Amino acid sequence: MKNRLRELRAARRWSQADLADRCQVSRQAINAIETERYDPSLPLAFTIADVFDLTIEEIFLPDRADTTNDPGRP
Repeated sequence: MKNRLRELRAARRWSQADLADRCQVSRQAINAIETERYDPSLPLAFTIADVFDLTIEEIFLPDRADTTNDPGRP
């Protein structure tokens, strides 16, 4: 899953630790989300969206390439 977390955080001049404090998670969790090694839980995604006053869809973008081979998709 792609995301705009680094871009949004940088626009506010927040460090990863600043964002982590606001979301009540570790800095390592923010780093893992930014580098796309970890997809956040739904509650964490909502928290991140609230912190930025955006919707989840404005921050997290589905990787459409992963769904092209899904037999359930028309």
